[in-house]
Amino acid sequence: MHAAITKTKRLGVPNVSDREEDVSGQHKALAFPLVPTKTLLLTGDNVETKRQEIRRYFHQTCQLYDGLLALIKNEDSFFNRYEPLRHPLIFYFAHPAVFYINKLIAGRFISKRLDPAIEAMMAVGVDEMSWDDLNTHNYAWPTVEEVRAYRMAVRARVDEFILAMPIELPIRQESAAWIVLMGIEHERIHLETSSMIMRQMPLAELRSGNELSFVEQKLWARCPFHGTSPGNTWKEVSAHTVRLGKRADDATFGWDNEYGVLDVKVNSFQASRQLVSNQEYFEFVENGGYEQKQWWTEEGLGWLAYTHAQHPRFWILRDGAMHQRHLLDETPLPLNWPVEVNCLEAQAYCAWKAAQTGLGVKLPSESQWHAIRETLLTDQPYWENAPGNINLEHFASPSPVDHFLQGEFFDIIGNVWQWTRTPIQPFPGFEVHSLYDDFSVPTFDGRHNLMKGGSWISTGNESMKSARYAFRRHFFQHAGFRMVIDDSVESAITEGSKIYETDQSVTQYLEFHYGPEALGVRNFPVACIERAMQHSAGHNRERCLDIGCSVGRSSFELAQYFAHVDAIDFSARFIQAGVRLQQGEQVLYEIQTEGDLTTSRAISLQSLGLDQVGNRVGFMQGDACNLKPQYSDYDLVFAGNLIDRLYDPALFLRGISSRLLPGGHLVITSPYTWLEEYTQKSHWLGGRREHGEPLTTFEGLERLLSETFTLVAREDLPFVIRETARKHQHTIAEMTVWRKNKN
Repeated sequence: MHAAITKTKRLGVPNVSDREEDVSGQHKALAFPLVPTKTLLLTGDNVETKRQEIRRYFHQTCQLYDGLLALIKNEDSFFNRYEPLRHPLIFYFAHPAVFYINKLIAGRFISKRLDPAIEAMMAVGVDEMSWDDLNTHNYAWPTVEEVRAYRMAVRARVDEFILAMPIELPIRQESAAWIVLMGIEHERIHLETSSMIMRQMPLAELRSGNELSFVEQKLWARCPFHGTSPGNTWKEVSAHTVRLGKRADDATFGWDNEYGVLDVKVNSFQASRQLVSNQEYFEFVENGGYEQKQWWTEEGLGWLAYTHAQHPRFWILRDGAMHQRHLLDETPLPLNWPVEVNCLEAQAYCAWKAAQTGLGVKLPSESQWHAIRETLLTDQPYWENAPGNINLEHFASPSPVDHFLQGEFFDIIGNVWQWTRTPIQPFPGFEVHSLYDDFSVPTFDGRHNLMKGGSWISTGNESMKSARYAFRRHFFQHAGFRMVIDDSVESAITEGSKIYETDQSVTQYLEFHYGPEALGVRNFPVACIERAMQHSAGHNRERCLDIGCSVGRSSFELAQYFAHVDAIDFSARFIQAGVRLQQGEQVLYEIQTEGDLTTSRAISLQSLGLDQVGNRVGFMQGDACNLKPQYSDYDLVFAGNLIDRLYDPALFLRGISSRLLPGGHLVITSPYTWLEEYTQKSHWLGGRREHGEPLTTFEGLERLLSETFTLVAREDLPFVIRETARKHQHTIAEMTVWRKNKN
């Protein structure tokens, strides 16, 4: 941090002692011990005291991160990609500093950039979509000296900002102080992820042993205790209700996905008292666990095929013996330390263990972890000293699985993160923070599983009970797992994921069904059902079939009139949106505004005023041209914009009459946009010539239906499909309403 440091090529630890330092060149900072460092309370009764707390927390964070990256010997190492799913470390050296400036500018708290090029290049990190699709575009990376100088400039600028910014207590999300705290907690996340990348670097490229100062040796010392693993035992956790989430007025900083409150009833289950050890997992490896496909999910098999993994990532087979790589050295495999694996490996082990024992062995769900966590009463920042291997207060590595007893379990928090079977999902009341709207929402895709409990290097928000961090299941972190025995029928892989929908066709239909009116045209499903009910007034309204229900808005609208609605669509992708809404969840999706820019939408039945009728709908996947026999005895069948997307619409129409009760109504809407990619031309009901004469679709419908049905109504209904904020498709569908004859 001192100017003198920037003049040398040696990447020594800047200012790791407790002495004062010249941060900005104009004023003195406080003395900042590196650890322990706890997240701050947002409350207080003295603004200036809180200002100094924030300032201290900020500088501690900068020093700690600089101290980690100072372990790298040579500047060239910053530009190598040691983790193929991540950028080179030069990106992560700059990115946390860039975050402060970009967010403060976005919030209009400052107006001047420090380095526009770096702030553009280093703005957005990586969350890859699979294990092999990282963008490999060549960056014109700045030098290490340029990044170091930039970090120093940012540190001085933010320090200046902290000293001058207005503070009101408690600190609220819209305040300048919140943005500073957001930057601090963001940098602490990268402290941990960067340490994971460094753990994959060649040891020769990292400083260790006598190359480290006394302070560094103390800070980055791994645990010296190792031996054989004790036997793992089970402890029952009684059934009770746990409360997940945090309130908006909570006294500590949180990321957007932490807010909201959800009460979950947890049935009794058994949990392993210890994390799964290297010794336990070694048995799985020795028994061919990585070669036997039956233990792996389809996703896990794909990862195995891509990586050819034979054992955990940080195990090294050398000279016939297994070793383990730590941050700064390598040792014989410490059998009594927790195994560190990705979620796919943890799932495979649980499947193998379930087969070995005949018990319902699974990863815990998020709510089950919380049920265990409730037995540990203390939480950061209220503890005096960390009760486990966390917050860098004990070791710079994992430690034995029976070292830190916390109540009747070991390592409820700390040591390594614990994978759960729960894909991250937002709580009721979720709202993105306007200045960091891509922190959580992109992970609501069913592919990111939650980790709980924190690791030895988890500090700040990461070490709190409310922390919710999720990674893709093939990602590596300092993460292991605990087992539970749960005989419920719930999947061993997931727990009710709420998917952030990114499929363009699905999001377009979600917007079409649930989005606001566009170009002055009413919501089409709402308008259709309203008109259909008017045209069928006076008839029974017990059972209804919504065939081709898509994402379900028409089904829920029909449920306001009918006692039961069967909602059927060929696409399971579409149906799952309706099912999640029916289950009381929010469905989140993203729509394009212009170019690469998007905006997020969140919908729920409650927000639409339909939450009281959701249980009247039964969603099911099915083929409209080949429905199961039980789909019958309907008072009304609604086929919304369906017939010109069927492979045999005449077959559908000939069969649907038997599904309707006498006097029942068939409601058809369609823009009659026949396309051969959906329907062979020979099966088109109209829009073609027959015997040289034009045949319209209405004429084709009339020909097929007139013997069994009587036409009740025929009218045009417009609809709009939004493509971007400034581009819409305006279409006119024809609605025909047919009443089934009673004879």
